[in-house]
Amino acid sequence: MAGTSRRPLLTRMRVLVPVLVVLVLIIVGGVSTRLYTDLLFYRSVDFSNVFKTVVFTRILLFGLFGAVMAIAVGTNIVLAYRLRPPSDLSAEQQSLERYRVAIEPYMLPVLLAVSAVFGLLAGLSASSRWRTWLLWINREPFGEVDAQFHRDISYYTFTYPFQRFLLAFLLTAVLLSLLVAVLTHYLFGGIRLQSPRDRVAPAAKAHISVLLGLLALLKAWAYYLDRFGLVFSSRGVATGASYTDVHAVLPAKLILLFISLACAVLFIYNIFQRGWTLPLLGAGILVLSSVVIGGIYPAIVQQFQVKPNEASREEPYITRNIGATRSAYGIQDVEPVSYPASTDANAEEIAADTGTVPNIRLLDPNKMSPTFQQRQQMRAYYGFPQTLDVDRYTTTENGKPTTRDYVVSVRELNQAGLSDDQRNWINEHLTYTHGRGFVSAPSNTANSGLPAFNQFDLPERGDLGVKESRIYFGEMSPEYSIVGTRQAEIDGPGPGDTQLTTSYDGDGGVSIGSSFRRALFALRFGEPNIMLSSDITGDSRILYERNPRDRVSKVAPWLTLDGDPYPAVVDGRVTWILDGYTTSDAYPYSARVTFGDVTADSVTAQSRNRTQQPENKVNYIRNSVKATVDAYNGTVTLYAWDEQDPVLRTWMKAFPDTVRPKSEISDSLKEHLRYPEDLFKVQRDLIGSYHVDNARDFYSQEDFWEVSESPDDTGKPQPPFYVYSQLPGRAKPSYNLTSPLISARSSKLAAYMAVSMDSDNYGKFTLLQLPPGATINGPVQVRDAIEANADVTSTLTLWRGQGSQTIEGNLLTLPVADGLLYVQPYYVQARGSTGYPILQGVAVAFGEEVGFGSTLADALNDLFGAGAGDRAAGAGTSAAPSTTGESGTGSGTTTTTPGGDLASAVAAAEGAYQAGEKALAKSPPDFTAYGKAQQDLQAALNRLRALTAQSTATPTPAPSVGATGGAATPGASASPGTGAASPSPAAASPSPSPG
Repeated sequence: MAGTSRRPLLTRMRVLVPVLVVLVLIIVGGVSTRLYTDLLFYRSVDFSNVFKTVVFTRILLFGLFGAVMAIAVGTNIVLAYRLRPPSDLSAEQQSLERYRVAIEPYMLPVLLAVSAVFGLLAGLSASSRWRTWLLWINREPFGEVDAQFHRDISYYTFTYPFQRFLLAFLLTAVLLSLLVAVLTHYLFGGIRLQSPRDRVAPAAKAHISVLLGLLALLKAWAYYLDRFGLVFSSRGVATGASYTDVHAVLPAKLILLFISLACAVLFIYNIFQRGWTLPLLGAGILVLSSVVIGGIYPAIVQQFQVKPNEASREEPYITRNIGATRSAYGIQDVEPVSYPASTDANAEEIAADTGTVPNIRLLDPNKMSPTFQQRQQMRAYYGFPQTLDVDRYTTTENGKPTTRDYVVSVRELNQAGLSDDQRNWINEHLTYTHGRGFVSAPSNTANSGLPAFNQFDLPERGDLGVKESRIYFGEMSPEYSIVGTRQAEIDGPGPGDTQLTTSYDGDGGVSIGSSFRRALFALRFGEPNIMLSSDITGDSRILYERNPRDRVSKVAPWLTLDGDPYPAVVDGRVTWILDGYTTSDAYPYSARVTFGDVTADSVTAQSRNRTQQPENKVNYIRNSVKATVDAYNGTVTLYAWDEQDPVLRTWMKAFPDTVRPKSEISDSLKEHLRYPEDLFKVQRDLIGSYHVDNARDFYSQEDFWEVSESPDDTGKPQPPFYVYSQLPGRAKPSYNLTSPLISARSSKLAAYMAVSMDSDNYGKFTLLQLPPGATINGPVQVRDAIEANADVTSTLTLWRGQGSQTIEGNLLTLPVADGLLYVQPYYVQARGSTGYPILQGVAVAFGEEVGFGSTLADALNDLFGAGAGDRAAGAGTSAAPSTTGESGTGSGTTTTTPGGDLASAVAAAEGAYQAGEKALAKSPPDFTAYGKAQQDLQAALNRLRALTAQSTATPTPAPSVGATGGAATPGASASPGTGAASPSPAAASPSPSPG
């Protein structure tokens, strides 16, 4: 019978084994392919040491902890089986006998399978903790101790997390061993639940008692570690061990530790005693003690000793929290400075400002992408990201070096612009491989409402000294491209409407010349054409992992990266710059924040190219690394920025020779390093509370600040802004990251926060604190006041007609004339897919007053009186586009706008807009008629702007222009000096209609 019953099982096994073998081969093949192609990537960027260290560490942890778990579980199964008593003929044992008969012939395979499963799961879990292991094994001291236990901070950040992980693993191992031991003893008669005599055999009792004793010992270790975990307690007013924790919980943990040790002794002693009375009594005492001593007693202390006198009881512990938090987040040196916040200023005071007013940003990088797209796309297969970036550059103007704030971006490859006929594997992966061009425009200048590009067009023109502008590695790059093939790569438009081609000659990517590698990458990307294509040669290379953030994340997996990489021109090459953070959630007494929450704002919520941070808890952060990625060859370079950071030193010890010293950062790169936005967001959130350094005042929370909601009605916090301005007390303008802060108890402005990033002031904070009781409006209130202004309302009503819409730009807060000046540009955009924002007006507010005009100068004159806008005369909507053919900063000519009433101007604009729409709707589009309509529309808009601003001097009615050059015929391709749009409807756009 036994032989007969085994035959179906053997038959099934014969069928299953080949299937399992094939499945295993597929899994192993897929994993091996991924690992090897990853290794090739790491070799291509000279970071193979990172790959080897991570893989070796994961294998080590998998093998070590997996083996320990498998041995622990397997040993206890064997022990329980060996210690089985002779079987008897009781009904209970007879019912179990059939299971024994079925299992015993396969005891060894079952033992190995059970052990392997538990070992596999434990090994996989442990291998994911490679960061914890490397931090512990390579730990570096902080040189500072905590206030309660006087241990170096490194114990809490590096050692304590590993100890908790090890404890959790050992508890799991012992619990699983206890579980399999009890089951095995029951199956083979060591435990007889229905026996009238001893229900547990002596051998089984001894086995189980030892395991229970081990559990009690581990519980004692847990209580010991819990003592140190109190420095992260959230019981009190602030993070860290509170009065109750120190005076009630800490002694309770010590008592429970000794009770656990006593229980362990009782479990071992029980081996020599009959029954389970003593260990059960000990376990009961432990449970009761944990409830009474560990729970009820601290609650009584908290309720009857702390609550009635909380401010005084918690004062020393709040002081600890304030000091630790300020140190952990790098804000220990930030001190508020009293600022008068005047609400009255005259034209002379505003005109005397030479550092801030001339540099006020009018082009919002978060709103200008469609304008860059339509004016500088050049071809349908190019594009710009949803939000642009800002940076500062020093150029020569009138023979003098001048530093300005610029809106910048790169013209990336956008394969979504290819037509359906163009979409095939060769075009998408061999022909259209890269973007081309760095585009920039001064943020404080506009030509007829459009950016005055100073780096623009294809072939490229400008004054930033760009030598290599091809973008093979960017935020919009496709998953992979193969270069150096027999197919020519499209390289954008050339002179005279020619189509340029190129062949990649860099050393980026991985050689794909051999059949073996082609097969590997065909498997990785699931694309047989990689293997079959005859266009791929021995010199071909495959470019993958092309997003700059992804590349840095792979070579430095221990870093948390800022959400906004930005491009810069460094030594003539387009270079992506990224900020890397070292973080921890185990800094004693420091307040914890959710990184994803405090870095979210109205921009990250809507932008596809701003990475939202993970919802991780942190209570320590440093901008320890500056990283660069070359846009042409993908070279990744890491530089130590905060060389004193113990977390960075630990990671550099774990991954030697991967991070270069700070001294190797070139001067040309330093000119473009910014203070990182996500770090600033975290710090401003904490400064709102931790600018208060007195424990009693902190407890009252009376003077707490918070980040204002964004005025754009998204319900998200207002983002900080990079601006080039002169801060109070400074001798000259500097590049700053700024944010206003409002009172937590009202929407009134409470403070102004800025951090500089010039070489001599990098990282220096300025915190202007308004006088108590100041009633200066916050950003949301200012926005409401602007739109409630009668002049503004009437103008916006005209602009928000049937054919157009208004877009509000960034509402900047700037310290000017001992007060705070708000500035908000207004753009008008035609409705429909072809519309793009054009600057048409500027609103300013100071105190309770609002000014408005077609230019910043007009708005300042409207608010403060004639002459106030003299310094801003060149920073508003300039008279006309440059016609020099060289740069967007050339001078144009000014004429007087023809008169007329508002109604006729609106009607003319509406008619021109409709004529343009009809021209584009034809098949094929009538670009000649469209060009005429766009010229008429621009003229009507100029006229309307002049009438609404009551200005006498206005721009000459401008034809459709390119970047900053002369007139361009709509639909014509770009040529030197014109900056015209590409020959497609998507590349041309009508100007917006006011109504």
